[in-house]
Amino acid sequence: MTPAAEAHRVAEARAAAERWMAAEPDADMRDELVALLGGSPDELVERFTGRLQFGTAGLRAAVGAGPQRMNRLVVQQAAAGLVDYLLVHVPHAAEKGVIIGYDARRKSDSFALDTARVCAARGVKAMLFEFVVPTPVLAWNITATGAAAGVMVTASHNPPADNGYKVYLHTGSQIVPPADTLISSHIDSIDPCTVALAPADHPLIQRLGRAEVEAYLADVPSVRRCPEVTGVPVAYTAMHGVGGATLMEAFDAAGLPAPAVVAEQQEPNGSFPTVSFPNPEEPGAMDLLMARAAASGALLAIANDPDADRLGVAIPTPDGGWRRLGGDEIGWLLADHILRHPLPGEGSNRLVVTTLVSSSLLGRMAAAHGATCLETFTGFKWIGHTVLEHPELHFVFGYEQALGYLVAQRPLDKDGITAAVLMAEVAAVAAAEGLTLQDRLDAIAAEFGRHVMAEKSVRMPPADGAAAVARLRANPPTHVGAHEVTAVQWFDEAGLLRLSLGDDVRLQVRPSGTEPKVKLYGEGIGADPASLLDDLAALLA
Repeated sequence: MTPAAEAHRVAEARAAAERWMAAEPDADMRDELVALLGGSPDELVERFTGRLQFGTAGLRAAVGAGPQRMNRLVVQQAAAGLVDYLLVHVPHAAEKGVIIGYDARRKSDSFALDTARVCAARGVKAMLFEFVVPTPVLAWNITATGAAAGVMVTASHNPPADNGYKVYLHTGSQIVPPADTLISSHIDSIDPCTVALAPADHPLIQRLGRAEVEAYLADVPSVRRCPEVTGVPVAYTAMHGVGGATLMEAFDAAGLPAPAVVAEQQEPNGSFPTVSFPNPEEPGAMDLLMARAAASGALLAIANDPDADRLGVAIPTPDGGWRRLGGDEIGWLLADHILRHPLPGEGSNRLVVTTLVSSSLLGRMAAAHGATCLETFTGFKWIGHTVLEHPELHFVFGYEQALGYLVAQRPLDKDGITAAVLMAEVAAVAAAEGLTLQDRLDAIAAEFGRHVMAEKSVRMPPADGAAAVARLRANPPTHVGAHEVTAVQWFDEAGLLRLSLGDDVRLQVRPSGTEPKVKLYGEGIGADPASLLDDLAALLA
């Protein structure tokens, strides 16, 4: 780039920043803009070139000033685009309205209120929770209220600096194409500096409270399949998120004893003081939980992520320690329990759903129990979409290996609270049979073969990652390590390449949609595929 072109680019970014600052409602964001205007030109250009993209997960980024970060002006623009989409594409959207929840992260309450004010200014009813709620409570109430859409302000299990904006369809399922691109096109037409806001007390803004939480809780006992079994000691952490109080109430509603909680992590705290990365999948994130479990004599340790739509699990080991389960292992335990204990009315048309990168074992388990197993794209939104595409089947379970589980009919999204209730029942049934959860996993392996899962990531820029996978697709290997590739499959919408190495090993590779990396997944029956992922990673170079 020539010096003149660079100077022009910086001047454009400066003008955009000054206009943004004139509209910015928050003093801390204005202070940040002042620093940006007086600081690095590269940082200024990065913040004010383009905008934060709205995709199938909505918006997610660090809280900060400018169109490439999460702030009130970005949220107002997104809300306006969403409302305009609903008014065009959803009959009676204005009367049905938008239901809005939020978590305890920085500015979540402001983002939620601004969304409601944008709705009201555009003549659309807004139903706004008046306190923080778990994502499953918001999603469940979309269908309960008949809303045209739902919005949850959360960054889920992202680092503490982030926040996000998750959008649901009227079904209680997250948006899938083409809705995401249509909403994004409406957002593109909105000037973020001029979005109209109704007063906070506008009559179109309805406040929601305990009644909606209690409606969700009243439905929780329906997930139990062996309600006659009393509970076992359980330890729990909310990981500083918003699920703690609701989970305790859910256990009580389901007739299970109250878990022993990690007190330091039970109350919502958006700064996450005891975990640097509040994700149950991250090494160390469940350390306090496992210590609490050991001290309390628990037989099961469970964790929600900060918005309580995911479930982490740890179990005791014979040597007196604790082991964190992989996402597939949790899925196997839940699936085994659900398939072995059908509820009244569940017949031969039972449906279970999983994702491409999750274990293939669910399909074998389903076949043994006369149920249908369907595989869909990565991301829980596709599980909900698959359920909707098959109304002739009776959905009973869905999961993805990234700790997402759905054990109920609604919402059509992952729910870490009802999954926790059912996992506690799984542990209780095992104990009543004189078994541990490891015994149950061993029994599953004895029946279907021991499935060993492995994952690996190769960091590279997004364009390079996509190109590397495309090269591998165009010229797939005949061998990975010493193993012959016997089948090759390409899943276009997922951008995923699957390599089968005989009947017992499956390798998969795809570029990440949210991070600068390529993700590799391995599954072996009776063999660890980790070394083969190393061999596959070498082929990406």
